[in-house]
Amino acid sequence: SIPIAKQLASIKALGKGSDLEKAFATVVLVYNNSADPEGKLNKAETKNLLQTQFGGFIQGQENKPKYQEIISALDEESENKIDFEDFMILLVSLTLMSDLLQEIKNVKTTK
Repeated sequence: SIPIAKQLASIKALGKGSDLEKAFATVVLVYNNSADPEGKLNKAETKNLLQTQFGGFIQGQENKPKYQEIISALDEESENKIDFEDFMILLVSLTLMSDLLQEIKNVKTTK
């Protein structure tokens, strides 16, 4: 497996890309590296990806009802797979409820 940083570097259009463009490209690459040939993840793979790649945002959220609702939907036995659009909605939902989001918002941006 090729490291994400190397994959990003191979995308010429991102050479002078903004931080936000590179951040979204990273999300796409992380997802695609884990997805099946159809470009989808099963729910167990999705949960594992969240735990390994998004742990800082989900840490400490276990007792929040919305978090439990999201994770229990991933725990349900179903053949439904998650596509990239649903994965992005999941990331945004988890980010919005995260305590880490508030910490990030509080970072001082003055020099």
